[in-house]
Amino acid sequence: MKRFALLFIFAALSLSSLSAQRNWELGAGVGAASYFGDLNPFFTVKHPGPAINLLARKNFDGRICLRLNAGFAHVWADDAQSASDYAQARNLRFQSKVLEGSAIIEFNFQDFHGDSRDDADISPYLFAGAGMMYFNPQTRYNDVLYDLQPLGTEGQAPGQEYSLFSPVVILGIGLKFHVDYHWSWNVELGHRATFTDYLDDVSGSYANVQTVGDYNGTIAAALSDRSIEISDVRLGGNGRQRGDSSTKDSYMMLTVGFSYRFMPLHCPAY
Repeated sequence: MKRFALLFIFAALSLSSLSAQRNWELGAGVGAASYFGDLNPFFTVKHPGPAINLLARKNFDGRICLRLNAGFAHVWADDAQSASDYAQARNLRFQSKVLEGSAIIEFNFQDFHGDSRDDADISPYLFAGAGMMYFNPQTRYNDVLYDLQPLGTEGQAPGQEYSLFSPVVILGIGLKFHVDYHWSWNVELGHRATFTDYLDDVSGSYANVQTVGDYNGTIAAALSDRSIEISDVRLGGNGRQRGDSSTKDSYMMLTVGFSYRFMPLHCPAY
């Protein structure tokens, strides 16, 4: 995460120094992230994790902006906290750090940072974009944190594991607040639709526990079906539903941040 942030800051600073006369901004924000998927299928916001946002924004005029964005989110869910009896019996849980890089177009409803006397002090805005994300689902078992992807918990053979990278499509709304010539604040809510169903390591059907164990060992077998931890009878069985493969996972970020605009001071003409 530190390397990721340092690389982004270095690139953004280099970009802003080259384009200081062209209305660029650098900014950052903090907030919360929430995951939606097989362990939270009802889109309830009850498992928030920390989120960080870094941006470099180019203002073309008062309405249209191009933003280069880097994000970090920590998402998680636990069947034990579900209202569903089936989910509680399934007894799965995960956590994942998500790193995201994207390009985003913003549209301001009011002229904002267009370098005009008519600029508004407050403007709502919409944004949309696309990028790539990296994730790595993990879970804790006997006080040890395990990476789930290499364990093939749904019967993936070694070498056939799902990818830890996925495209992501971003849609959201926000509100910008003018502070002075250089500084502004913003609050935004953005939804990230991914192209993976394995953000939580859960997608399709239970695999045969013996097969999982043969592929990747006893820990993999134990984590493929955790219902046995709270019941004498396994919920899973070869081919029984473990998740819903017809839908992809997603996550949402709510952040509050600031940005600094690089603009030359205008001297009055004589």
